Amino acid sequence: MPSTLDQLRRFAVARSLFTPTTLKRAVHKLGFVQADPIRAPARAQDLTLRHRVKGYCAGDLERRYASLGVEEDFFVNYGFLPAPLQVLMHPRSGTPPWSAAKKRQAQDLLAFVRERGAVHPREVDAHFAHGRAVNAWGGSSNATTHLLDGMHYRGLLRVARRDGGIRLYAAHEHDASGLDAAARRARLDALVDIVVQKYAPLPATSLTGLIARLRYAAPQWHGELKAAALRAKQRLAHERVDGTDWYWPLDERLPRGAPDDAVRLLAPFDPVVWDRRRFELFWGWAYRFEAYTPAPKRKLGYYALPMLWRDQVIGWGNLAVKDGALASSFGYTAGRAPRDAVFRAGLRDELERMRVFLGAER
Repeated sequence: MPSTLDQLRRFAVARSLFTPTTLKRAVHKLGFVQADPIRAPARAQDLTLRHRVKGYCAGDLERRYASLGVEEDFFVNYGFLPAPLQVLMHPRSGTPPWSAAKKRQAQDLLAFVRERGAVHPREVDAHFAHGRAVNAWGGSSNATTHLLDGMHYRGLLRVARRDGGIRLYAAHEHDASGLDAAARRARLDALVDIVVQKYAPLPATSLTGLIARLRYAAPQWHGELKAAALRAKQRLAHERVDGTDWYWPLDERLPRGAPDDAVRLLAPFDPVVWDRRRFELFWGWAYRFEAYTPAPKRKLGYYALPMLWRDQVIGWGNLAVKDGALASSFGYTAGRAPRDAVFRAGLRDELERMRVFLGAER
């Protein structure tokens, strides 16, 4: 029997919002957790993990980072990923070449880090006093931070831990031996499989777009991504539904049961809602992240959290901790909240979970 869009939507929700487990297992199951520095009411990585980790509280990932076997790095975006995944992307090449002067700076800085162990950018800056540089957003930033970021991306450094949100760096060694064509294809296919595992089921256009974003993960193989996309479409499960081609892991089957009654407030970058193209196909309205939109032009709010009830995103919430207590406001695509006692109970439960997660007062 052909699948329906309703089944695909339930499939997307059920496979992503798996039974909560340990923090380490959740990160490994997701494969990648996108990071964002905005805290409203918590950082995106924490908001994502709270649905998938038993007893998770805001900041647990940062507090336990060093013991989890995970790394901070670029994948399709910047975030947290299991160490074995990071190995697939390095040593990274294909980046714009450094000048001779910057190469010398990097070599000196790397020697300093190797000597000291984990270092704070302030400590590096005090030693070298590199001055100021123009960052990727056109503003001015500390040149030491700029160089540390570049060395981290190239795989010369890793994030050892964070101190008050600031990354502390340590030296990182990667196997620099070359890979033949078959080994490169195997690594690229493994990276693609991680993308699919996290975001499936995917419309064909979204799948192609996500694979193209692997140019950030492995710029050295940028020219091989189109071939990787073709291989993926050949080996993945595939079905055409309502005129759109959809893809997901070959060994997974679409669920037939009904979704649970839970209400969940999701991060703007949660894998359930990350793909805005899929979002509109599933739920029939456009969700936009408006933190960088001028306040007078915002329709949903600075950091509106999509509200999932059962398998429908029916609105959004804006939450904040004010004077130690959780404050909330909501909007609904239908213009009002559902007149359903099950929904009201689910929303109360979700706000209580959020309160505990944030450590707010009752």
